[in-house]
Formats: sequence, C-alpha cells, structure tokens
Amino acid sequence: MSASVTLKLATSLDGRIATATGESRWITGPEARQATHRLRSEHDAVLVGVETALADDPELTVRLPGWTGPQPARVVLDSRQRLADGCKLVAAAREIPTYLVSTTPPDPRLTNAGVRVLQVHAIGDDRPELRDVVATLAREGLERLFVEGGGQVAASFLRCGLVDRLEWFRAPIVIGGEGRPGIGALSVTALADAPKLRRLEVLEVGADLWERYERI
Repeated sequence: MSASVTLKLATSLDGRIATATGESRWITGPEARQATHRLRSEHDAVLVGVETALADDPELTVRLPGWTGPQPARVVLDSRQRLADGCKLVAAAREIPTYLVSTTPPDPRLTNAGVRVLQVHAIGDDRPELRDVVATLAREGLERLFVEGGGQVAASFLRCGLVDRLEWFRAPIVIGGEGRPGIGALSVTALADAPKLRRLEVLEVGADLWERYERI
C-alpha cells in the first residue's frame, strides 16, 4: 500500500515550539490554527508522540465551524503504553478511532477502553521503527498521515526520509535557544546530508506565515 506523510510545525521564527518552561499555547494565532484543522480534515490520521499526548492532553480532532465530515483517526507513538486512562484520547476512543503504536503486546487497560494497540518492531532504545509504523498504519487503511509532534517525532520522521510534505506555521516571535525546538537532533554532520525540500508557497495567515514544502 502507498502512504504519504505530512509533517506540520507551528513555531516561533527561530523554530521553537515552547519556552524553556514548556509554555506553548498559543504560539501561532487563530487563523493558523484554523488552517491546521483544515489540514487535519484532509488526512486519514493525526499522529503525535506520547510526550505530546501526556503534556498537552490533546483531542486531535477537526474543529471547524459547521464541520460534519468524518474525524481522522488519532495515533500515538507510545512504546511503553503510558497513555493515561483519563486523557481525552482514551475517553473518546470508542467514538473516534484511536490507535496506540507500541513495541510491546497490547495492554488490556487500553484495549478495554477502545484503543487499538498495534505492535511494531523496535529500534534503538525501544522506539517504534517508523517505516514499520507507516506500513502498519497503511494496512489499517490510514495511508495519509498528518504528523503534529513533538520535536523528537518530527526529527525521527525526517531522519528516516519519510516526510513527503511539510506545513510550517511561523509566528512573529523569537523565543531563543533555551526554548524547546520544533525539530530535535538530526545528527547532520555535512550539509549534503541534510533533508532537502522544495518550497511550494508562502501564505499570510493572520499575523503568521504558512510555508509549504515538498520533498525533493
């Protein structure tokens, strides 16, 4: 099955998604957030890492005025199945398809709540192997993935060469080096090895810029 991956970032001008203390709501303005909801509606699933799920307790739903279309599935990368029982993703798992991608067998605590736990191969320090993740989700019918965070997840998809499109929203603020980066370490030692993208367009959305790229 074919699959496509879109990575979305919402950062300061210097590429930060939060301050050093973790404050992140809201870096970008309401127009950029509305555009993000439209992008979610165009994908089969919205994917985040477990650290984002634990820190933000997101819904990962399409919330547009008058929206009556289907909701994308929600996917969390969570090797150790740490997703909390009372979080919004688990609470709505029977209404909106919710997947947890793990490297260990399904935990009945989550499956009994309606979460679909998918076990994939592990690499490194027990992290899900992303090519296996994408292929496994495609077999579930989730071929258009919208990756929203956090920084380590973004870096992992870029390192693996899996990002087909990048939707980058930049707010006109500067947070500084102590802020949390939108993209984690890529281990790039030569410019020739850096992921390369082609800019498609730059749009103004409220006070923010929306930069759209595709993989070369």
